[in-house]
Amino acid sequence: MDIESRSYQNTVKKESWRTVLTLAYQSLGVVYGDLSISPLYVFKSTFAEDIEHSDSNEEIFGVLSFIVWTITLVPLFKYVFIVLRADDNGEGGTFALYSLLCRHARVNSLPSCQLADEQLAEYKTESPSEEEMGPPSGFAARLKSTLEKRRVLQKVLLVLALIGTCMVIGDGVLTPAISVFSAVSGVELSTAKEHHKYIEVPAACVILIGLFALQHYGTHRVGFLFAPVILLWLMCISAIGVYNIFHWNPHVYQALSPYYMYKFLKKTQSRGWMSLGGILLCITGSEAMFADLGHFSQLSIKIAFTSLVYPSLILAYMGQAAYLSQHHVIDTSYNIGFYVSVPEKLRWPVLVIAILAAVVGSQAIITGTFSIIKQCSALGCFPKVKIVHTSSKIHGQIYIPEINWLLMVLCLAVTIGFRDTKRLGNASGLAVITVMLVTTCLMSLVIVLCWHKNILFAIAFVVFFGTIESLYFTASLIKFLEGAWVPVALSLCFLAAMCTWHYGTLKRYEFDVQNKVSVNWLLSLGQTLGIKRVRGVGLIHTELVSGVPAIFSHFVTNLPAFHQVLVFLCVKSVPVPHVRPEERFLVGRVGPKQYRMYRCIVRYGYRDVHKDDIEFEGDLVCSIAEYVRSEAAATVVEETNGDDDDERMSVVGTCSTYMQGVEDHDGSDLDDPDKPGTSEIRSPMAKKKKKKSKVKKKVRFIVPETPKIEKETREELMELTEAREGGVAYIMGNAYMRAKHGSGLVKRVAINVGYEFLRRNTRGPRTALTSPHASTLEVGVIYHV
Repeated sequence: MDIESRSYQNTVKKESWRTVLTLAYQSLGVVYGDLSISPLYVFKSTFAEDIEHSDSNEEIFGVLSFIVWTITLVPLFKYVFIVLRADDNGEGGTFALYSLLCRHARVNSLPSCQLADEQLAEYKTESPSEEEMGPPSGFAARLKSTLEKRRVLQKVLLVLALIGTCMVIGDGVLTPAISVFSAVSGVELSTAKEHHKYIEVPAACVILIGLFALQHYGTHRVGFLFAPVILLWLMCISAIGVYNIFHWNPHVYQALSPYYMYKFLKKTQSRGWMSLGGILLCITGSEAMFADLGHFSQLSIKIAFTSLVYPSLILAYMGQAAYLSQHHVIDTSYNIGFYVSVPEKLRWPVLVIAILAAVVGSQAIITGTFSIIKQCSALGCFPKVKIVHTSSKIHGQIYIPEINWLLMVLCLAVTIGFRDTKRLGNASGLAVITVMLVTTCLMSLVIVLCWHKNILFAIAFVVFFGTIESLYFTASLIKFLEGAWVPVALSLCFLAAMCTWHYGTLKRYEFDVQNKVSVNWLLSLGQTLGIKRVRGVGLIHTELVSGVPAIFSHFVTNLPAFHQVLVFLCVKSVPVPHVRPEERFLVGRVGPKQYRMYRCIVRYGYRDVHKDDIEFEGDLVCSIAEYVRSEAAATVVEETNGDDDDERMSVVGTCSTYMQGVEDHDGSDLDDPDKPGTSEIRSPMAKKKKKKSKVKKKVRFIVPETPKIEKETREELMELTEAREGGVAYIMGNAYMRAKHGSGLVKRVAINVGYEFLRRNTRGPRTALTSPHASTLEVGVIYHV
């Protein structure tokens, strides 16, 4: 399946019930792995120190009542019934909400935005529910105007989204640690207390190292095991829960009454409030329902949760509570855990299933961390990192080596450093609830600005869910010195890196805009410097969407020669999840037609897959050829002067109406010149003989013999064909940033130290990663910003 086409078709196609149920089954392993394994550590974390288990069972029943109502209100009501509707063309997550707000209120922080970007299909696409809501109300219009005018509010909105993102990354460190450690802790029932600590930590570390070491293979190789493992785990805990309910205390259902929450808080008071940090862990992984929305449909996620995950979790917690309500003697700290409520004959099989389920749940959050970092990097809020797509068929499966090993080191550090569920739970709880609070805040703006609802609905949403989450947030924050400082420290480090990179990126773009040169200056160089044109296509990589970049003027004044076809290439991201292939390229001319200079803006969404260099080059030249043909067909032949060329740019798809011949190394044609081709490089010989699939190929465009194409246009297309066969050279800028003399201390530290450190130790532009080294020429420039 084509990765590009699947992304947006998934949002509009009518899915059969068979497809929906299949997706619901598959979502068990990807979406609900983290949420499903929470029974391993919730009761143990809750009863760690703050409250005790008494004969009256008020504590047990109160905790169970809190767990049931928390799962009902947050994952079920908030996410399933409300938040899932706030998708960005089928995509979910923190940045999806931010992307929606950027398009509806024009608060986008990307510096290279154009009005042409607003004509993208997904930029304008609204869900049916949005269309039915009509125009924005008076308050929504005033709020939108305020956000667009106040730069401070736009920065606050961006920082808020980044905080949620950083907490997701922190959760990617803590969730594997607490999940695997809690699963392995089952061995403590079979060993002496003074010995089991020597088994738990090493075993957990070995499993974690193996988990991160296998990431580069991609989850698609073992992904078919994920759903069966979680399904088996849910059936296992629900069956054990039903057994414990009927065997130990059938009256445990009484704890479903909210009255027991009141009795619990009345009896335990401040200790009960502090124990909410452990109860909070029952909704760990709820955010994945929204974040992984792009891989599944809303209906499939709702069906899986309401029909299987929700009842299984409720039965599992009720079963644990029923067992604990009849066992009041506390000899050791682990008797309040999950495994003690498992029948003795089933403990070892359940231990194996629990470890497998913990690995699956950890895999889901690791993949989610990779995904959200890719989104941040695409929107200019994270340093460039190497992104490897581990599957050509399954959308969204990526691997980031640098982040993977960083997560592994941090995960091992917290596992070895804490060595207990209590502090790991305190840390994980704060990260989880912070992400939920950020989602609540952003959702209130979406309700007003995107859904055009009355302000009262947004206030009710914030007050109701914000109060619940704030209660848990304060209970987690009070445990700051007992482990909750870890996600805060991690988030501050990542937030500092993101803000520094974003600030440096903006300053660099501003410098490029201020120092760009005019087209007239470029055209005048031919007379003063004796510039020569050499065979081939020259791609000048730039962040600018208009004008001639300073790096090219620096290059051409020192080396007065450039290629016969010159393309100013801008690869940029737009605040939509996907850009359709037919809207990918925005092409125009730079200067008069006879100079053979073009501007090509390549637009990608924050979830799009970037093509490799060979396929990208073919698509790029195809788009220019298509632009030349369409320009001639529309009789747009007037020459341009100055910088007005960008006003006449045209949207061109990746497929061309021209024909491409594919030649082998001997130069013999393999394609029929009478049939139109596309920009894809394919060899018909591969269909006949697979052993020839590795034949060296190159693309050439065959201009059709038709009187409809003018002689001048035919000559331009022939020259483009000749240049493409002559090779493609990448001319890229290697900019060194320095703060101006007299700049403040914060700016000097941010630019000279922070940004330069990140730039030197991370990847370069995307085209630098895929372009052949032999065809790449870097131009060094020092930017004083």
